[in-house]
Amino acid sequence: MYLAETRPSPTGRQAPSKASSDRAPAQWHPDEAPAQWHRVLTLLANISLFIGTRALWTSAASHRLLVAAVISLCYASILVTGVLTLVVRRARSLSRLDLVVLVTAVTLGVCGLIMSHHGSDESVLTTQAAHEFLAGHQVYGRPWPWLFGHGVALTTTMDGGYDYTYGYPPLPLMLTAPLLWIGHGQLAATTVSTGSLIVSAIVMWRMLPVPWRSAATLVCLGLGLLPAYARLGYPAIVACALLIPVVVGWPRLGRGGRGDLVRAVCLGAACAAQQLPWFLTPFLLAGVYALRRGEFGPRAAAVAVGRIVGVAAATWLAINAYFIVTEPRSWISGIALPLTQKANIHGQGLVGISLYFTDGSDRLAWYSHASLLLAAGLLGLFVLFVRRLGPAATVLPWCAFYVATRSQDGYYLMMTPLWLAAAVTAPWQSFTAAWQPRPAFLRGPHKRGARVAAAALLLAPAATAVTLAVSGSPPLRMDVVGARRTSGAAVTELTVRVTNLGGAALSPHFTLTTGQGMSRYWTVAAGPATLPGHGSASYHLLPPDGKFQLPKAGTRIRVRAVSASPMTLSSADVRLSALTP
Repeated sequence: MYLAETRPSPTGRQAPSKASSDRAPAQWHPDEAPAQWHRVLTLLANISLFIGTRALWTSAASHRLLVAAVISLCYASILVTGVLTLVVRRARSLSRLDLVVLVTAVTLGVCGLIMSHHGSDESVLTTQAAHEFLAGHQVYGRPWPWLFGHGVALTTTMDGGYDYTYGYPPLPLMLTAPLLWIGHGQLAATTVSTGSLIVSAIVMWRMLPVPWRSAATLVCLGLGLLPAYARLGYPAIVACALLIPVVVGWPRLGRGGRGDLVRAVCLGAACAAQQLPWFLTPFLLAGVYALRRGEFGPRAAAVAVGRIVGVAAATWLAINAYFIVTEPRSWISGIALPLTQKANIHGQGLVGISLYFTDGSDRLAWYSHASLLLAAGLLGLFVLFVRRLGPAATVLPWCAFYVATRSQDGYYLMMTPLWLAAAVTAPWQSFTAAWQPRPAFLRGPHKRGARVAAAALLLAPAATAVTLAVSGSPPLRMDVVGARRTSGAAVTELTVRVTNLGGAALSPHFTLTTGQGMSRYWTVAAGPATLPGHGSASYHLLPPDGKFQLPKAGTRIRVRAVSASPMTLSSADVRLSALTP
């Protein structure tokens, strides 16, 4: 129960009390019977630990019997905890079972790291960057092509090349560098990301209200989702771990004190770990300004936000200082690389329309424009309707990636712990007194239509950009006119007749795909590097590994051509019957 008491603000006006503006969950009584939803939540977190555990045990049982034995004990823990969760009669006892679930999850996370720490392209780059950092060499802008291949994924770019450079802020490599001694390969980088995930789960578990603690275990370490990304060495896991202390109870930010200082430091460090926090930060700052202005007025709110920005910026600069001094140009281009590299289109968002459902588009750049416009539109919408949208501050920024050229689900999946933190500790009641800008044409109970129109106007530019991108047509018409095959159903050369349907000259780069994404480029053995507008030419293409193994009948094979300036995609189906020996 909350009292509607008031207190004087620094500006002299009466402001809502801390109790009335931060509606915390109901008080927990340790000696009373636990709520049934608390039992269910603990049980769900416990059940989630089954996911992926059998595969982990199977792998361990073949050559790491000690790890297999530990996993078997975790199975026993899951079973016993499941029974006790349903029969204990005091909230205190159930909270202790929440701790058991967390410890079991952490144990399984460590076992997973022991069994699988080979990482991915991201951990490979982080490890190499850490070695270069310790050696005093340049880190950013240096290609390391020898790291890729042999199962390590490549990032293809629209100009027909590959990105072999490190493209993240420096905190992950700086955390990895002191741990390089623990083992060969990517063990140090994957240890940093897995350790960050485990620490984030523990911190979040501790910060959440007692009945909600198992939700932290469920989201961070259960379900088999985030632990898999952590074992691959994704820097975004480090960033998410640093954002959790910021997001838990974030409506209290800006009131001053040690808590503000710690959260601002964590925010700056998160921005120095990976680029995704850059998109969340404006929403948090806008929300803090609206909340504090509703309490204390515009000047105090600006001071509060400025204090947070100052501490976060100082932290960010301190972490980046070495690179700013030693390699300023390559550093700035390196940390901005994901925004400028023109990587090939990929993902589960709207870009799939041009990639899978049509034959391409000559306006791919509009997907990027749509993403930026949607991010700006959502931020404007958030400011305008913060009392309604405030609880969604940790989800809204990722919506912009759904319309981007790179719309991989990992961009929002790896940030889902923040969704939970906000859902528990930033309910809608926290925003009832937040300030919302209300020009005269939006003010009043009868202006609902005007407010809907304003929201539509903010989102209209993004919708227009998406329409332009999706409705684009493939600029090249491609016809497979010949192929050289081996007796083993493999293609060693492909001849494609290409016609430029537009007036702009294009420099096409070709590949064949049989599934999602874009595979490595084929070498152009013969054919012009640039095809003039309305021109035609034959291209003789050689597969990157010397041969392209034909898939089984019924598999869709597509020849694709991309260009960087302008960004275009053209695709055409390849019939197996056309690929005669």
